[in-house]
Amino acid sequence: MRHFDLTPLYRSTVGFDRLGSLLDTLNTYEGDAPAYPPYNIERVSENDYRISMAVAGFSDADLEIEVKEHTLSVRGEKRVEQENSTYLHRGIAARSFERRFQLADHVVVKGASLENGLLHVDLERVLPEAMKPRTIEITTKSDAPKSIGDKTADDKTIDSEAA
Repeated sequence: MRHFDLTPLYRSTVGFDRLGSLLDTLNTYEGDAPAYPPYNIERVSENDYRISMAVAGFSDADLEIEVKEHTLSVRGEKRVEQENSTYLHRGIAARSFERRFQLADHVVVKGASLENGLLHVDLERVLPEAMKPRTIEITTKSDAPKSIGDKTADDKTIDSEAA
C-alpha cells in the first residue's frame, strides 16, 4: 500500500485537521487493527445506529464508555480476583481492551446496555434545524408585502393631516 504525506495539508489549512487525521487512519492496514473484542455496527433506522460488542465475562463495572472530540472509546478492564480454581483450559478472554470509533458530525450517543454478554451502544444522528430540508412558500404578487415607496389611501390621509 502506498503512503501519502499529508503534512502540507496541515500547514496550509485551518480547521481541517480532523479530515487529515481521518485520511491518516486510512493508511493503516486492517491487519494492524485489534481484533478483540469482535463487534458489529448496524443501521437500525435512517438516523439510528447500534454498535454491539461481544464482551463476555465483563460486568458493567468493568466497562467504561467515553465520547470525546468525535471519538467513541470503549474500554474494558477485568478486575483481578482471587482465583481458587486451576484451569485446564482457559479459552474465555478476559484481557483488557480499548476500541475506538470515529463518529461523524452530529452523531450523539443515546445510551448503552449490557445484556447476554453483548454491550450495545446506541447512536443517533441529530441534524440541526439549519441543515434539515424545509419547504419555502411561494407568494404571488398580490400577496407580496408593499414596499415603503408605495402609497395607499390610508397613507394619503395621514400625509394630508400632517400638512
